[in-house]
Amino acid sequence: MPGNMTFDALKEAVARGEIDTVLVAGIDMQGRLMGKRFHAAFFVNGGWEETHCCNYLLTVDMEMTTVQGYKSSSWQTGYGDYVLKPDMTTLRPIPWLPGTALVLGDTLDHHGHEVPHSPRAILKRQVARARAMGFEPMMATELEFYLFENSYENLRDGGLAALKPVSSYNEDYHIFQTTKEEDVMRAIRNGLYGAGIPVENSKGEADAGQEEVNYRYSDALDTADNHVIVKNGIKEIAWTKGKSVTFMAKYDHRKAGSSSHVHQSLWTKDGKPSFFDHDDKHGMSTTMKHYIAGQLAHAQELTAFLAPYVNSYKRFTIGMFAPTKAVWSADNRTAGFRVCGVHSKAVRVECRIPGSDVNPYLACAALLAAGLAGIEGKMELEPEMSGDMYNTAGIREIPHNLRDAAALLNSSKMLRKAFGDDVIDHYHHAAQWEISETDRVVTDFELQRLLERA
Repeated sequence: MPGNMTFDALKEAVARGEIDTVLVAGIDMQGRLMGKRFHAAFFVNGGWEETHCCNYLLTVDMEMTTVQGYKSSSWQTGYGDYVLKPDMTTLRPIPWLPGTALVLGDTLDHHGHEVPHSPRAILKRQVARARAMGFEPMMATELEFYLFENSYENLRDGGLAALKPVSSYNEDYHIFQTTKEEDVMRAIRNGLYGAGIPVENSKGEADAGQEEVNYRYSDALDTADNHVIVKNGIKEIAWTKGKSVTFMAKYDHRKAGSSSHVHQSLWTKDGKPSFFDHDDKHGMSTTMKHYIAGQLAHAQELTAFLAPYVNSYKRFTIGMFAPTKAVWSADNRTAGFRVCGVHSKAVRVECRIPGSDVNPYLACAALLAAGLAGIEGKMELEPEMSGDMYNTAGIREIPHNLRDAAALLNSSKMLRKAFGDDVIDHYHHAAQWEISETDRVVTDFELQRLLERA
């Protein structure tokens, strides 16, 4: 299939005048692409070796505010540079941007070491840990989002009050309604495929204007790389069509939330599934049971990496297909951890907790760390839950808000051992800032409302 290109192929495309721009992008804490646009001639003649970026890019919030209080970068340390080192295995053309290629980069310090709290480095360390145990972690992420008739410019200039989804009714699996959206969704499927993303399908999701894009599973790092490219690509393609999208977990409390379920399995080094046991009731191996047991035992501690914003927790609503309980069940969408592909070699665990606002590197790394802890500790899998988990009392719940989730993250011995104290401190501070900013905005809004009444 088309997609990832070799450096030699890039050189040839530049020489023919087909590629004139190369995007070099690192990943920030929110999972966004941050970097520079290189003239392609400069890139192939040496620019590919490295570039630099301000180290504040791993401390800013969603609004790109320069947040104080981080150990890694501050006014006191002068906000120096990081090295952004292109990973040439991620090089690919970007069909929806004329004459453009993209390469993702690793964030390094001036000694050539990966910055510990950079999202790609966090996941790479957990993948290395799994490989040292004889496993290759395989994952897939699904992405749901809302598509609006409004352009981004319209929303910027006051159109939020007239936000208009592209459809007027629940379009879950609805072919006729999605036909009316094909100008955007066809461009998304074909554009992403041309960029090397193994796109499987798109579909209408469970509310008006809600969409889903699915792409083939891969190794954990490749899956996270694909996820951020898909997300950025959907935004850019929608913009070229005069439309806009949101990946908010819950943009309207009356509507279904947007998820990013994470499917996980471990394979052996020779490509055989480590999760499958033909003789088990569900086809689950002992390794798989230990893995899920670890995720359940630590589910509440890692929720801050699966639901990183105040808004994320508005999605956990009874009866709207987002989980409220961190328990497991076979093929049951009311459970936070759903075993899929029952009694087949495709058996896997789907974590249904993350919303589409998640940073995939952090989510995959946290889930992998918990699962590996379960294998290392030979944790026993608790009994399967069945029926309606929404209305089952007395079972493990997903934290109700970011404040509680952040406290659990901060006190997690498992995550501190897996990620390191500095990494956990860094992301705990990010969560605390998110909480304080939301408190401030709400307070200012209430004050303004009262002043208007007066």
